[in-house]
Amino acid sequence: MDEGQFTVWCLLGKKAGDNAQVRALAAELGVYSVEKLITARPWELLSHLGTAPTLVGIDRRQSSNLQAPWPDIVISAGRRNEAVARWIRQQSGGLTRLVHIGRPWAPLSSWDLIVTTPQYFLPQQDNILHNSLPLHSVSREALRNAEKELRPQLANLPRPWLAVLVGGDSGRFVMTGEKGRRLGALAANLAAAAGGSVLLTDSARTPRAVGDALQAQLDAPNFCYRWGSGGDNPYYGLLALADAFVVTGESMSMLGEAADTGRPLYIFDVGDGAVPWWKLPHSYRYKPLSHHFAMRFGPARMRRDIGNMQNTLVHDGGAKWLDSEMLDSAAVALRATTASSSAFSQEARSVAYHELKRAADAVRQLVTAR
Repeated sequence: MDEGQFTVWCLLGKKAGDNAQVRALAAELGVYSVEKLITARPWELLSHLGTAPTLVGIDRRQSSNLQAPWPDIVISAGRRNEAVARWIRQQSGGLTRLVHIGRPWAPLSSWDLIVTTPQYFLPQQDNILHNSLPLHSVSREALRNAEKELRPQLANLPRPWLAVLVGGDSGRFVMTGEKGRRLGALAANLAAAAGGSVLLTDSARTPRAVGDALQAQLDAPNFCYRWGSGGDNPYYGLLALADAFVVTGESMSMLGEAADTGRPLYIFDVGDGAVPWWKLPHSYRYKPLSHHFAMRFGPARMRRDIGNMQNTLVHDGGAKWLDSEMLDSAAVALRATTASSSAFSQEARSVAYHELKRAADAVRQLVTAR
């Protein structure tokens, strides 16, 4: 088959970060692709207890239609779409090639290609491609358009502009009101010391009370967008315009996209320090509790530690930890920072851009090898 002539299905779910990576890889392939929205049932986790591909864990009435002609490539991310991808390959008579982003629950041999990052501890083997950052593809056109729309709203705010990108609960990380207050105070103090402003956007994962606690600390000049408040999320505009970024450390996608701008990046630690997890009341919520049990009793290849990616960014000079002791030196650096008036430059995208191209080349090789 001509490597330029193949079809791709993108399996999308409810996690924006997973969907962004799937779309980025499909876009880089430059071929015809179809997005298939998969809606999981509340008890879909049980469907992974067996080994056979199945659709019992999804709501087929709420999901996109899945029928022949089957694609040459399926790209998935996240546990909820794994069984769907394997079912599609079964229906195609084994002809469809499967690409998974992240860390699969199914045996690693089930996938033709796995594109992963350091937090997943996956081994070195032929069907696994190790990247340092999550995949993303934010087009220059999208950033230019977002920049034009947002810039007038920021015209009266003093620079430097410090963008604060806020995620939420993820695995063992739990965003609490106290953490929101601490993040808000640190960001406001840093912006004030630099003579600038805070540009805040939270996300669907941000608990409302956390966002309220954070926003209440912003005594520096600021622009705030709260999820669900109406209007377009200014996230792309912030990527284009901010002079520096503060990102909550549990969000791999936001860390990767902010790092890729080449501008100063500060990571806010959403962890609980040295306090044992079982001594913290919020650790007994469903998500962190299930995560701790999975990390303790699950197989080694299912474990993850986002700290690996954070530490890599810091070690390589791509980010610094945000804490009260570094505010003065960071403020000096911010005052000397001049952000580009345009979106990502090719030079700033060196690591993530080349990793995305490398992943796309690996997918193409799956097709030409058939």
